[in-house]
Amino acid sequence: MRMRQTMLIFGAFILLLLSPIMVGFGCDVAVDEPPSDVTPQSDSELPAESPSDVTPQSDSDLPAEFDIVADTWRMLSEVYVDKGRLDAEKLSQGAVRGMIEALDDPYSIYVDPATHELGLAGLTGKYQGIGAYIGIREEQLVIIAPIADSPAEKAGIKAGDGILEIDGEPTSELTLVEATLRIRGPQGTSVNLLVLHEGETEPVLIEIVRSEIRLESVSAEMRGDIAYIRIAQFLRSTGPDLRAALKDVIDDGASGIVLDLRNNPGGLLDAAVDVASQFLAQGTVVDVEDSEGKHSSLAVKRGGIATHLPLIVLVNEGSASASEIVAGALQDYGRAKLAGNQTFGKGSVQLIRNLNDGSAVHLTTARWFTPFGKPIEGVGLTPDFLLELEGEELVDWAIEYLKEQIAARCLPTRV
Repeated sequence: MRMRQTMLIFGAFILLLLSPIMVGFGCDVAVDEPPSDVTPQSDSELPAESPSDVTPQSDSDLPAEFDIVADTWRMLSEVYVDKGRLDAEKLSQGAVRGMIEALDDPYSIYVDPATHELGLAGLTGKYQGIGAYIGIREEQLVIIAPIADSPAEKAGIKAGDGILEIDGEPTSELTLVEATLRIRGPQGTSVNLLVLHEGETEPVLIEIVRSEIRLESVSAEMRGDIAYIRIAQFLRSTGPDLRAALKDVIDDGASGIVLDLRNNPGGLLDAAVDVASQFLAQGTVVDVEDSEGKHSSLAVKRGGIATHLPLIVLVNEGSASASEIVAGALQDYGRAKLAGNQTFGKGSVQLIRNLNDGSAVHLTTARWFTPFGKPIEGVGLTPDFLLELEGEELVDWAIEYLKEQIAARCLPTRV
């Protein structure tokens, strides 16, 4: 069985980051990580242009050391015993992959065309499919979890289900990317999955009608008079979605905000700037140092609607990249305290360059720092309150902390 996790892409699910330049956990790491998906997720970008295309160079521009690549191809063409295995496209992709891997940089990677295409789908926060996260356990394609209210959940797909066949094709010979591409498809079309429910002995055939699946990056609810807002990832829709959520909780009388960035692996840099700008009235969100040591900064966008509400930010070791940009800016300016555990420490920027066969390379091109110049790469952010609390316990602690801070503000002052 060759079911394998092809590069367990960017971040926790099969949602490659993409876009111009990015700063994110993503492909960038975490690769023992969660599942890949039939859903996307993303990573980050620097000022918005679309992914760059590579302008071919002439052979004369290449160092002499690269002559061995052409020599090897000529030797293979002349003497290799099984000429039928000389797939020029496959071998050239292998050469590029090897070149990038030789950099020994976990954030610079080569992405094949199919995987790159999957990544493009995730940037907008929506795609067409069945709405479930998939992964591989013990060489078996499995459902990690169906998305709430998705076609998959409505059809009876459950966490832990093994997927044995997709439209009659055994999954044992499919990569994770191949399986994902077969399960996804145009809205309104059907896919038939032969599924073995966990604990059962006989598989069942389940037909699922694909639909448009929206990835919600922002969720908000009132906990008494405190707003609890969680950002799961930074997508193009995150900024507008957060602003709408903030308007709702402010209208509901929120007196403080708990912003939860735990286990948020990153996303679009533009989205990180949008998020930070809702809480900061002015200043810099992030400082970027390029390969020549030159610094540039991204400024706060004026017009944030929650610049004065008491705020605390929850972080942990899964908070990376764009999450650290937001948390670092809020901490530097004293706008919010951080609570939880040390963050991941992803402080590099990747540029995505499209290659002419539809594949792409993600290359580290810069480092980023907090507004006050604190490095993040390999270090992370240290919370103001280092706590061993997890889950709802940390949320409850944060709510009580805010209530105490708000009450202290309201105490009369003697003059």
